[in-house]
Amino acid sequence: MPSEKDQDSDVPSPGVRLPDSGDVSSSRRRYPTWESLRWLFLFRLLMVAGLVLVFSPALTDPLIGGVNTALAWQVLVVYAMFALASGLFLYARWPSRENQVYLAIFVDLIAFTLVMHAGGGVGSGLGVLLAVAVTAGALLMEGRLSLLFASFAALAVITEQTYSFLQGDGPASAYTQAGLLGVVFFAVALLAHVLYQRVRDAEQLAARRKVDIDNLSKLNEFIIQDLSIGVLVVDGDRQLKLMNQAARNMINGTAAAPGTPLKEVSAELEAWLLEHIRPTAPQVGVIRVGNRELKPTRQLLGDYRAAGVVLYLRDNQELIQEAQQIKLASLGTLTASIAHNIRNPLSAISHAGQLIGEAKGLSPDDRHLLDIIRRNCSRIDEIVRSVLQLSRRNQLDAQHIDLVAWLSEFCTEFREAHALAPEYFAFDCESPPIAADVDPRHLHQIIANLCENAIIHGARPDSPAHIQVRVGRGEGQERARIEVRDDGPGIDEDTVGEIFNPFYTTKVSGTGLGLYIGRELAETNGIRLEYHRVKPRGSCFRLVFTV
Repeated sequence: MPSEKDQDSDVPSPGVRLPDSGDVSSSRRRYPTWESLRWLFLFRLLMVAGLVLVFSPALTDPLIGGVNTALAWQVLVVYAMFALASGLFLYARWPSRENQVYLAIFVDLIAFTLVMHAGGGVGSGLGVLLAVAVTAGALLMEGRLSLLFASFAALAVITEQTYSFLQGDGPASAYTQAGLLGVVFFAVALLAHVLYQRVRDAEQLAARRKVDIDNLSKLNEFIIQDLSIGVLVVDGDRQLKLMNQAARNMINGTAAAPGTPLKEVSAELEAWLLEHIRPTAPQVGVIRVGNRELKPTRQLLGDYRAAGVVLYLRDNQELIQEAQQIKLASLGTLTASIAHNIRNPLSAISHAGQLIGEAKGLSPDDRHLLDIIRRNCSRIDEIVRSVLQLSRRNQLDAQHIDLVAWLSEFCTEFREAHALAPEYFAFDCESPPIAADVDPRHLHQIIANLCENAIIHGARPDSPAHIQVRVGRGEGQERARIEVRDDGPGIDEDTVGEIFNPFYTTKVSGTGLGLYIGRELAETNGIRLEYHRVKPRGSCFRLVFTV
């Protein structure tokens, strides 16, 4: 069973849900709190000390006449004992907080009334002490029982005045002053109640605003950390204030603590910032950090240097790929129109060229022109088929196949279809089986395209290309790998970064979509298509199965 001390604790116990912004009004903080009771205890000790100085026998205060010092000291001694006892009750947290407030306020009203009587009655001006006690009770009890405290204080003043009148110590006209003092008590109680209502409303509004600000802060932090764009915030001294996960991955992969100089995070980025920090400076340029090309942009947080700046980082390669995706997306919307509005007229042109070619008496120049028409019609038809394949690349039908058996059959068919001798087209494999989940149609298209490119680009002036298809696993890895190698001149280092871009080709009659379609189909099947240069000569296209 939990004790009353645990039940009255201001600190929520573990497992208790803290109120959110919608619960602040319905589950506000309970008053009085132990902290407010500590302030009340300190206030009462100060009152005791002040009254002891006022009624000290060594002082003569002309503002208080007819002081009964003996009675005053007796009351103050008893009041001091009650004040100290309240400190012990506060330490033990017994009785409850509300009961401690009731006891303290009623003791204060009685003690202050007796002190007022010892100081000369209502005319001494000490009745204001009762107004202070009424105000303290009203504020501590959330405005509850404020009128009861005021009624008790007014009754105490009238009782004291009646007693003084019966003893012959006070004139009858003092009843008017006692009544006005009672009115003051009620006015103070009502004002304290109104003040508390305003303070409570302000506190609830501040609590809601605090919760909203905390939620927004957490939401902003979550959004910033989850962005795919790298975000860094630096102050006017170029020291790091914030860095999200994407920025860490782009720069060095390690977290940097706030306050770290930007130069230690990335010297290249600091150099770019110094060059583009001016508001009028154009935000252009690409920096190289490690093996990445980054395109930074900046946003000043204010007109002054101390305000700092926000840096946004984008992977330049990703930007290029996005531009390519936009270009291909536009082509995709034209796929249906291409199939209908180009292929039909193209078929008519090709058929008309065939009919003209069957005519007799054509001159050599005419036949040369007909050859040009047929070649270009074939090229356009190939481009249309490649674009249509792009629109169907996501139609995946994965099957569990044995790569060794499948590639052996593929190589046999490809060798026969292209009339290649075994010494010019070899198949090499590790110990079977090597299984993978892949769409056989996509895999056939990828490898067939790589082999055809090897035949064309791997040939030498004195001999055809020597092609080798290999399947196995990487060293120390369990993932399957397929390689298509040739012993040709290889690809120049200046153009190796462009070979997977759409519409890039070195052939006059090529479409430039073969390798791009191969990479797209590979990624659809969870395969990574890579190019590696073979030394001293040759090329290697490698398919790495990542799933």
